[in-house]
Amino acid sequence: MITEISKDVFLIDLPQKKEGFRNFISSWVVKNNDKALVVDVGPKSTIKRLVDCLKYLKIKEVEYVLITHIHIDHAGGLADFLKYFDAKVVLHEKGEKHMLNTEKLWEGTKKVLGDLAEIYGKIDPIPEDSIYKDNIEFKGFEIEIIKTPGHAVHHQSYLFDEYLFAGEALGVHQPLKKDFYLRPATPPRFVFDIAYESIKKLEKLGNKIVCFGHYGFEPNSLEIIDLFKEQIKLWVKVVSENASQYEDDKEIIKASKAELLKVDKLFAKYKMLDDDIKKREDYFIENSLKGILGWVKS
Repeated sequence: MITEISKDVFLIDLPQKKEGFRNFISSWVVKNNDKALVVDVGPKSTIKRLVDCLKYLKIKEVEYVLITHIHIDHAGGLADFLKYFDAKVVLHEKGEKHMLNTEKLWEGTKKVLGDLAEIYGKIDPIPEDSIYKDNIEFKGFEIEIIKTPGHAVHHQSYLFDEYLFAGEALGVHQPLKKDFYLRPATPPRFVFDIAYESIKKLEKLGNKIVCFGHYGFEPNSLEIIDLFKEQIKLWVKVVSENASQYEDDKEIIKASKAELLKVDKLFAKYKMLDDDIKKREDYFIENSLKGILGWVKS
């Protein structure tokens, strides 16, 4: 599915062959006649779909691929994508060595995600000469790179004109009818202070259209940032309180999720999600709570 955000900005949905994995992975395309800039290409399993969508948009050349972070669902298909388009790749310097030699990244991904990693597809190395480190200009705009560690140490966001491509720095978003669901994306190893500082960096950019890695967009980034700052502080508070009451990590996570569904109005919209998307979210919610619990206990 291709969603037109404006005349030249498009969201391409990359659904996976797993229950609930739809309306989840956003690949963003900025078009300039028959040229494009792409933010996050997604996993190997859907590169052909992405390429077909670009062809539908009459794109013949991809000048840049901007990677928010090197997790498999954002960058796992990059090597395959570069077989179709000779693009310049922009990514965090801490991710470079892992994308040039992907063996460690792939083994670590399989360990964390299990069967889901195989569904996404193997992460292959990219050519060293594809990595680009100079200023990025597209459609007459210079693209600003903002280092936003928190979800990952190799996470960065991008500002193009009025569009803020925030990856997972502002959490996971799910559009609802005239509403939205939002939750933190804080897997282990999570450090609150680092993540919160990244949020404040994005706040200093002023009001933009925020484009999420998962999933969709909102027209008022400052509103999202205000909500998300309060949300992430609330999650830390609730997990901390439950960690003082329970010894078992599973009990802490279970109690924290149940409480947050009552006290976090954004997260409570979980009940409005389709059943298959709830099932998908259950896994990632637990992972985010694990990350916060690890920080609380550190």
